[in-house]
Amino acid sequence: MELIADILLAAGALGAGFYCFVLSRRLTRFTDLERGVGGAVAVLSAQVDDLTRTLETAQEAAGTSGSKLSDLTARGEQVAQRLELLIASMHDLPDAPAPAGETSDTDAGAEAADGPQPGREPVFLRHSRSGAA
Repeated sequence: MELIADILLAAGALGAGFYCFVLSRRLTRFTDLERGVGGAVAVLSAQVDDLTRTLETAQEAAGTSGSKLSDLTARGEQVAQRLELLIASMHDLPDAPAPAGETSDTDAGAEAADGPQPGREPVFLRHSRSGAA
């Protein structure tokens, strides 16, 4: 009986040793830096570092662009205010008389017969909405 117990104990030890050997090889293959999960983790870690650097660069560029855009917007608003003031001051000016040498009796007769000359049309025209439904 003792001999059978010793044989079974030795077989169990050999089986546990073989199991540990197989497990060790699988674990080595699993953590291999070139082909296993360890390699995938190393590659992903490098990609995360690259993306972090790219993100920081993009944030700096966005901040610079944002400040330039706000400066240009402020300048545009100032120019718009100045243009509004200039246009408002133009409405206050009286109409300038035409120089004496430009118009003649033949021009006045042609304008009355043919309508306004192309160079003398008003800058802004109002169209009536009678034709629109």
